[in-house]
Amino acid sequence: MSKLNTRAGADARHARTGKDGALYDGDGNLLATIESFQAQVAFNNAKYQVLGNGQELEAMNTFGITLTASQVVVEDDQFIEDLFEFMDSQVMPEWVFQGVLKGLNGSEERVVYREVIPSGTIDLQNISTGDVVKRSWSFFVNQAPRLQSRLTVDR
Repeated sequence: MSKLNTRAGADARHARTGKDGALYDGDGNLLATIESFQAQVAFNNAKYQVLGNGQELEAMNTFGITLTASQVVVEDDQFIEDLFEFMDSQVMPEWVFQGVLKGLNGSEERVVYREVIPSGTIDLQNISTGDVVKRSWSFFVNQAPRLQSRLTVDR
């Protein structure tokens, strides 16, 4: 019997891990102390039901993009300085980030996140015995992300 999904086996060599990704600021500077980051979109649909139909339906309503990151605290950095400045001045910081995933063949997936502001809970200090000191960040993205480039697979 032949394999039905030939693409899955052929693409396995192109699987990426965390070492192939990075988070950059809007100027293209690597945010080297970032241990991990995740961008997610959440959709909020409006539910409705029409007369004569027992099935509940949904229509697109809103969506929101969140970005979370874990930072290894090894030095003072612009993020925490901006945050403390905001708490003092009440002027909200606004950041631009670029999430990048490098492919084996030189291609890259690059997504730009604009108008990023702090949202939710952010660690000011998070210290525990025997662990690397890390700071968790939560952001909300106020502009739709832009896919600038995507990974490709050479055949």
